[in-house]
Parts: sequence; C-alpha cells; structure tokens
Amino acid sequence: MPDPTALIIEHDFTGHRWRYVEWAMQAYREAGYHCMVATDPANREHPLARRLLAGQQPHTTLLFVPAPAGAGAGAGRVAYVRFWRMFRHAFRIAGAERPASLVVVPYVDYFLYALPLLGSPFGAVPWVGITMRASFHHSKVGVKAPRQPLVNAVKTWLFRRALDTGGMKTLLSIDPTLPQWVASASGRAQAVAYLADPCPEALPADPAAARARLGLGPGRHLLVYGAISERKGIRELVAALAAHPRAPALVVAGQQDADVRAFLREASRALSPPIVMLDRFISDEDEAALFCACDAVWLGYKGHYGMSGVLVQAYRAGKPVIATADGLIGWFCRGRELGPVLDDLSPAAIGRALDQLGQSAWPAPAAPAAAPPRAHLLARNTLSEFKQTLRRAAA
Repeated sequence: MPDPTALIIEHDFTGHRWRYVEWAMQAYREAGYHCMVATDPANREHPLARRLLAGQQPHTTLLFVPAPAGAGAGAGRVAYVRFWRMFRHAFRIAGAERPASLVVVPYVDYFLYALPLLGSPFGAVPWVGITMRASFHHSKVGVKAPRQPLVNAVKTWLFRRALDTGGMKTLLSIDPTLPQWVASASGRAQAVAYLADPCPEALPADPAAARARLGLGPGRHLLVYGAISERKGIRELVAALAAHPRAPALVVAGQQDADVRAFLREASRALSPPIVMLDRFISDEDEAALFCACDAVWLGYKGHYGMSGVLVQAYRAGKPVIATADGLIGWFCRGRELGPVLDDLSPAAIGRALDQLGQSAWPAPAAPAAAPPRAHLLARNTLSEFKQTLRRAAA
C-alpha cells in the first residue's frame, strides 16, 4: 500500500508562511505521510520551492496551481469566498495527481468565515487548519485591540458555526487566548487547540562571530526583522532614532516592500550610525546570527494584533524587546519583564523606551530571575512542540 498523502495548500510563501509549510511537511513525513504541497506558480523561485524542485525533500511533491478563472466573479468579490474557491480548485487539481488522505491549511483565515455558508472546500476528506488572525474575542480576554462590536459579533457567530464544518479534525490557533475563550464561552474545549508559534532552535553561541558574519560594527544594535512593511512601525522608529542622542545602530533584516525600501534609502542618510539593511530572503543561518549579534529587538508594530514569531525568537535568544501595547504582543509583554512597552509610537515614547534599555544591561540575561508571567507559554514555542501538536490534530 502506498503511503497516505498529506496535501498542504498555501498559495503565498511570503513572510513566515513558507516556514509553516516546511514544518508541516516535516511533521507529517515523520508520521509516515507522503506530502504534496500545492502553491501558486509565482512562488517557483522561492528557496523552499527550489529545494523541493531539486528533490532535496524526500517523500514530497510540489504542485503549482494557478488561481482558477472566475474565482473573483460574483460572490467571489468577497475575499473569503474567493479564497474558498481557490482552495477547492487546488484540492481538486492535486487530487487528480494523488488523492489526499489529509489536507493541511497553514493559514485558514483565508476562508474561515466562509465555512458556515459554503462548507468544507475539501469534500469529505479530513483536514486541519491553523488560524493566525482570529481576533473577534480579544476584547473579552483582555487583549488591547480596536473596538468593533458589530464586526466582532458577526465573526463570533460565523466562527462558532465554522467549528461544525464537516471534515475539520481540529482548528489550531497560534493565539493562546482563543482556545481559552472557546472553552469558557461554549464548553467545547476540544474544538480549538493552541499551536505554539515556533522558531528555529539553534542559536550561535558567540556574538562576536555572529557580528563578524553579518559585518556589524561596534556598539549596540536594534533589530527589525521579518517582512518589512509600514506595519513594522519603521517610519516612527527611524524618526525617533534620528532625534535620539545615543541611538543604537538600526539593523533591518528581511524583504522590504517598495514603499519602505524607498523610505529607508532616503532615511539612512540622516541616521548615524547608518542603517544596516539586509533586504533579502534571510537564511536560517543568518537569522540565527541576527538574533545572536543584535542587542535588542523592535516590536513596536502598528495595526498588528496577532501573534509574532519575532517575539518568540527574541525571547529564546534572551534579548529585550521594545514592544507595542496592542494585540497579543502587548498581552505577552504586559508585565514589562521582556522590555519597554509602548502605548503610542511618538518619538518621545520611543525615546523613553530607548533610554530605559540604555539604563539596563544589553542584552538582558537569557534566564531572568523573575520569569515573565506568560513565559511558560513562550517556552513551549519549539519546533518539536509544533510538530507534535500538528500530528495530534490529525489523529
């Protein structure tokens, strides 16, 4: 008998989504599945796709599936419906190649709220989905987020009914407050499980070697990491650094969007020391070096209320953060043991946060004497825990 097939569908390999695809492949291959990855042809040049095409991942098949014609017509003008149609199409195309025993959706928020109306896009095949952006419950669990009573009421209604969708084995959430809310609000403790957002576990032990690898000069360095867009609060940070007499060197690592790229090229001329920019895909080795070499990490994001893998990486590297008070970042950092917390992104507020870090040792000790109140959750954010949770969800 051939191995059962786990079909992983993710059309977008930007940001951290490609990592979820890779880690899901590892989890289910270790469980005895053959993995098939369905994605958009635009991802053909992504490093993960290249590795798969080169045959560097055993027991794995890569399938490029363009969006179907007409996916956005009619009701498809609603994004949830359009993506539901795209996932159904990818499922059908992949099934013609190799029928799936299990479907894995690393980012189910694409079509989560369409499920009560349209049902599963995967027919009777069991599936596991991961939600990263469900925030309708935040006002009920003490997470700071915009008040949207009507929108949240509608999404709450849709979410509760989505949990009854046929074929869904388990809904996984990288937000630890969502399973808690579901259990308390409905008593359905098994319907949603917490999936601790992981990060690579190996960090280089020698900061000097890491700095040499990255070409960083002397002095303190503040890291901005990931997909670099306006939501990183990058403009506000640069303005504050330009006005601060003892500003650390800014290290911006990750692929930048066009607007931020143009802004940083101009802004770099006004900063001393100049910005260190790694405007590219960051390898695992360079990522580990960045969190070892830099002294603190910027998490003063705006308009971002979900979880942050960068927070996990900073915690595991023992580096202090400058964090927004909003969303799950603020929820995790509320006790301020992880670093200063910003109620706004004014130059004055950011300057005070820089001064607070300047008054303490950079970096913070890797194992603080008083553990942050929610450190027990961040301590679970390992790759092994992630894989085990994915496998349990499909059982």
